[in-house]
Amino acid sequence: MIKRLFNGEINSITAAALLIGTSSLLSRFLGIFRDRILAGQFGAGDTLDIYYAAFRIPDLIFNLLILGALSVGFIPIFTNLIKRPLERIRSLFNNDHKEAWELASNVLNILGLGLLILCGLGVIFAPLIIKLITPGFNLEKMDLTINLSRIMFLSPIFLGISAVLGGILQSFKRFFVYSLSPIFYNIGIIIGALYLVPIWGIYGLAWGVVLGAFAHFLVQLPAVIKLGFKYSFKFDFKNKNVRQIGAIMAPRTMSLAISQINLVVITIIASTLSSGSLTIFNFANNLQFFPISIFGISFAIAAFPTLSTTAFDKKSLVKNISLVTRQILFFIIPATILLITLRAQIIRVILGTGQFNWQDTILTIDTLGFFSLSLFAQSLIPLLVRVFYARHDSKTPFIVGLITSMVNILLSLWLSDLLGIAGLALAFSLSNILNLIMLWLILHYKIGSLDELRILFSTIKFFAAAMACGAVIQGMKLIIWQYIDMTKFWGVLTQGAIAGLIGFFVYLLICLFLQSEELFDFWASIKRRLSWSKAETSDQGEARGI
Repeated sequence: MIKRLFNGEINSITAAALLIGTSSLLSRFLGIFRDRILAGQFGAGDTLDIYYAAFRIPDLIFNLLILGALSVGFIPIFTNLIKRPLERIRSLFNNDHKEAWELASNVLNILGLGLLILCGLGVIFAPLIIKLITPGFNLEKMDLTINLSRIMFLSPIFLGISAVLGGILQSFKRFFVYSLSPIFYNIGIIIGALYLVPIWGIYGLAWGVVLGAFAHFLVQLPAVIKLGFKYSFKFDFKNKNVRQIGAIMAPRTMSLAISQINLVVITIIASTLSSGSLTIFNFANNLQFFPISIFGISFAIAAFPTLSTTAFDKKSLVKNISLVTRQILFFIIPATILLITLRAQIIRVILGTGQFNWQDTILTIDTLGFFSLSLFAQSLIPLLVRVFYARHDSKTPFIVGLITSMVNILLSLWLSDLLGIAGLALAFSLSNILNLIMLWLILHYKIGSLDELRILFSTIKFFAAAMACGAVIQGMKLIIWQYIDMTKFWGVLTQGAIAGLIGFFVYLLICLFLQSEELFDFWASIKRRLSWSKAETSDQGEARGI
């Protein structure tokens, strides 16, 4: 049974999506547990500011070259090679996908060499890089950040190799092992915080990141070898498949660069604010991204194959955009209200331990509140970007992203002076809302009406139900508060959980009263038998939760 689970092929989209979605959810819960450990051990202060600043450039390399971009280019080409009729016949006799394994080896060698050079340069020029992104750090903090970043430059190398292995596993539909990798990544970081920090101090955090990256790679290696992978030491930059992968990666890398530039700028500005500001921003960002990843990115990934099929059929495309938009808003609007009304309880339960004091909590509450204002925009942008990609237009999302990135930088400089670290979150939210508006208007100009009236009517229903949900939550918090000890973990958890569950139940009841089409669709999808028909699976890179 266990052997089948590790090595079995999964041909059902539903089964694969459920497996990857569950592992992604588990990985994010581990991420929250990781943040709780970090908050309890260090609080929002210099130590974690140094850790997050050191993490920024190695993480930028990984996100630009590997996450999403490589898988978008590698998986379609590799999958095509293993599914060629001749390759299928040969594999029946000797499990030999010669051309596919040569491509995998070629990509591994080229990527590995590139990452070694790039990360080596990062190690050499770390003092210059860190000075640029942390101008507000004093000399001692900067030296520690430089040393930590040099250790962390090992992680993109392991993660890069692991990404190719993950692409192979996805192509062969071995999703179970692939889905374990982000879980092992977070476990490595947790081990670093719990067991390496007492031995090596703050350097234990950096080695924990490296350990997590190594575990991410190691857990996938046996399954790839089991598939018959034959490594060859080959560098062929002129290979047509390699060049095709590079051509596909380029626009995706450019789009990813926008968000990474934003994060670098935020790091620069946060380093000039009070101690702990960068830590608070990262904690709040991780919390607000939880509903975005579950509802926004998951729906966008699931919709992409359909959007690609109907990209130039106006009627079908508009119908799908409208449907998925309303489905996302049905979940993300109440999630926003829950996050705003219960953010104090959420932060105290998840982060409120050890060295994370009440002042840290207040700052995180304010920052998370401003992040929450744009949950709807952040959740819809991945969908609209994919609509442009489906229509073979990667240029528009890039230009819009570049414009809104500049707006974010200007707003960050202004609002951070007025509101401190919370101002960075407000700037981030405003620029994302602008991004959504621009993408929507451009799409409307290109293909006409996007069924805005129907979306508006549905949104009004969701908003009315969510307002009632918020009012009930506030009332329930006051009622429950009288009967529990709010100075204890279980007291805060009980108040938040009961108030949140009752509030969400009220939201569903009002949507039912208002005859919300999306509620009935959701309920029908729960009752409907799962479809286990065989189908092709698309890239799940963004669901990995790394």
